[in-house]
Amino acid sequence: MLLAAALTIAAGRAGAERLKDVATVHGVRRNQLVGYGLVVGLKGTGDSYRSRFTLQSLAAMLGRMGVRIDPRRILVRNVAAVMVVADLPPFARSGTRIDVVVSSIGDARSLLGGTLVFTPLKGADGKVYAVAQGELAVGGWDMRSSGSSLSKNHTTVGRIPGGAVVEREVPYTLQGLQQLQLDLLQPDFTTAARLAAAINKELGRELARAVDPGTVQVKLEEGQRDKVVELVARLEGLEVATSRRARIVVSEKSGTVVMGAEVRLHTVAITHGNLHLQISPRVGVSQPNPLAGGRTTVTREDQLDARESQKPLRVVESGTTLGDVVQALNAVGATPRDLIQILQAIKAAGALPAELEVI
Repeated sequence: MLLAAALTIAAGRAGAERLKDVATVHGVRRNQLVGYGLVVGLKGTGDSYRSRFTLQSLAAMLGRMGVRIDPRRILVRNVAAVMVVADLPPFARSGTRIDVVVSSIGDARSLLGGTLVFTPLKGADGKVYAVAQGELAVGGWDMRSSGSSLSKNHTTVGRIPGGAVVEREVPYTLQGLQQLQLDLLQPDFTTAARLAAAINKELGRELARAVDPGTVQVKLEEGQRDKVVELVARLEGLEVATSRRARIVVSEKSGTVVMGAEVRLHTVAITHGNLHLQISPRVGVSQPNPLAGGRTTVTREDQLDARESQKPLRVVESGTTLGDVVQALNAVGATPRDLIQILQAIKAAGALPAELEVI
């Protein structure tokens, strides 16, 4: 009896997820930053003279340092113009270091061994929130000599771990809120209702309500408004039985098929065969009779053979699990690319009650 009870509890929690994995606090999010800069120190793999903006940027940078030079007289290949992007995490304080990604925008061959020069990173409002600088880490290499080249991975994109320092903070406070809003990562009516019920059960009062499939609002009482962090930490560990929409994602380019555990199949009959067409040319010589006075000619006869593989019609019963669905489709003898066509046909026949997304 104890074993049966344990199995029942484990089965009941199999589809449960923590609140912090299915929802986030409204307003607590990352902000994207972008900047334009120069990478120096390249070993002849930087931008050429055709990238005029690189030469102009280099001349402008030197001008700010007191060196006056005409951009048209600059002939260097150790500098590359780049775009620098980063994500500013929520509650990042001044002095916090964040990672940056550096990408070439000119005709540079490689950023290997380069150093990013002081680059301001701006937000959507045009204000500078961080400053980036440092040596690039490029996961590859590019070698050229005597007309031959050898490369590995993508060498025009690099990364600087902790390469940017936060200079401006995004103002946001949790203290004094009248209510706490939770945003579901994947909006769903059932999940939102279950989330509100779990919160009410944990707090012992009807304080949470599902406003829509993607929003759950929690009313904060007088004693909770100054302890929002403690309340969120308490709610993050709640387990909620999520309900997700059945979906199948297929990629015709790579032949990849990904199906969720919620996918079901109705009873359907499937047959799938391939037509094989083979043309075999036969070349011969036509030799006339010696007394006929004709000419020797070359003749050609093509033999056409059309065959279709013998694959019987199979009945796929209603599947209750993903394993049943996969086993039933494998019984037809389908390859991944054939499986994509079969799934599309099953969807058109109305036997696949799931969302089919082709990427």
